[in-house]
Amino acid sequence: MKDIIIMGIESSCDETSVAIVKNGREILSNVINSQIKIHEQFGGVVPEIASRCHTEVINQVMKEALKEANIGIDDIDAVAVTQGPGLVGALLVGVSYAKGLSYVTNKPLIAVNHIEGHIAGNYLTYKELKPPFLCLIISGGHSHLVKVKDYNEFEILGKTRDDAIGEAFDKVARVIDLGYPGGPKVDKLAKEGTPNIKLPITHFDNYDFSFSGIKTAIINLHHKNPDINKADLCASFEQTVTEMLLNNVKKAVQEFNEDKVVLAGGVSRNSYIRNAFDVFSKETGVNVYYPEPVLCTDNAAMIAAQGYYNYINGERADLKLNAVPNLKIRG
Repeated sequence: MKDIIIMGIESSCDETSVAIVKNGREILSNVINSQIKIHEQFGGVVPEIASRCHTEVINQVMKEALKEANIGIDDIDAVAVTQGPGLVGALLVGVSYAKGLSYVTNKPLIAVNHIEGHIAGNYLTYKELKPPFLCLIISGGHSHLVKVKDYNEFEILGKTRDDAIGEAFDKVARVIDLGYPGGPKVDKLAKEGTPNIKLPITHFDNYDFSFSGIKTAIINLHHKNPDINKADLCASFEQTVTEMLLNNVKKAVQEFNEDKVVLAGGVSRNSYIRNAFDVFSKETGVNVYYPEPVLCTDNAAMIAAQGYYNYINGERADLKLNAVPNLKIRG
């Protein structure tokens, strides 16, 4: 059976990435150009600057990906690109570039949902992983609990009603002057602290999440007591949001009798969350999966992986493809 080689292109936020993936499971290259150093000085991603940076580097990133994979552009079978969700200007750079490549090479164009791409990142780390399974997608812009029925079939069980969990991490970091990006900085400082501060936990009858309450509580605590132990505050925040995540996952595992739970998205790099899910796995026998760190944050390998499954499912886009900043996961 002929190998299928997919080029993935990702530009939804502040990483410009191009990857080459074989058969949806094997990474031949995954080049990522990060803009973190540029946006650090502003305390967050500036959309206009992100778009300009994508435009400046995307062609070189593509060439590096081909060189690293040791193939030519004619060797790929299709071009997969993030259509959304994300920053509209940033998305447009990747979509426009992918359409140009598709046109000049006469290769099929495959549209990929960024959230579905995060799920597919696990297929690159675990070659044996197959649906069905439960997936907890936790990132800067998304907090979803999804039932993955097949590679192209999803059912959203719950999602955040306000802030995404990664957004909450960033806001907590900003309040206590840790800087940007907040997630890794909170995780690092939390290791020096003790989770001894009581913080609110939001419960719903369904599988939805809410992180605005805990964010507001931390803002109020810090304003009332600027000398509060920041390490303890970070440790308490991590423990509390992890409990919120686990509560919903445990309910879903019981209701749907699932034995596989998959984590995805940038926040799945968090060491406390990973450790807590490892403990959950040992206590219950439920298999827990999470991608290697480079595949948790935005990257093109995950887009190429999901692009492969879209491709073999017969999905094709045309040159009218447009960026959709609020694109929803299928289901």
